[in-house]
Amino acid sequence: MKQRKYLLSWLLVMGTAVCLGLWAFTGATANAAAKEFACAPEGKVNKEICSEAQLAGFSCFFKKFEGARSLHFKVSVKNTSDKPQRYRVRIFLDNGKAIGGLIPRKTKKGLIKPGQTATFVYPVGRMPDRPASIDLFITTVGQ
Repeated sequence: MKQRKYLLSWLLVMGTAVCLGLWAFTGATANAAAKEFACAPEGKVNKEICSEAQLAGFSCFFKKFEGARSLHFKVSVKNTSDKPQRYRVRIFLDNGKAIGGLIPRKTKKGLIKPGQTATFVYPVGRMPDRPASIDLFITTVGQ
């Protein structure tokens, strides 16, 4: 009877160790897959940004989206005006795809205050490669 308890305890400990190891491994590979890089070759990003905003960051990374490896754009916008703002971001790719949205997405927590920066990630469905050129437009949205 004691041997059975010992065997059961040993199997439980080993099973837990294996599960934790697999969990740690999948977390490490997921973080490695989200490595950021320049979205397009040098000089192939056309930017039109309103005077009330400053582009604080613009990078890309690949991550699973809708079950497939897809391109994601990470856009950071800084409010350079003297009043709270909301921005519309539009990204047009060379292959005809377009994505975008609002920053902040919802106004329940308020708008972006002067001097603050907000970031949002835009996934591009079924886009496994880096685009050759990008057009980026950032405008303000009326309050």
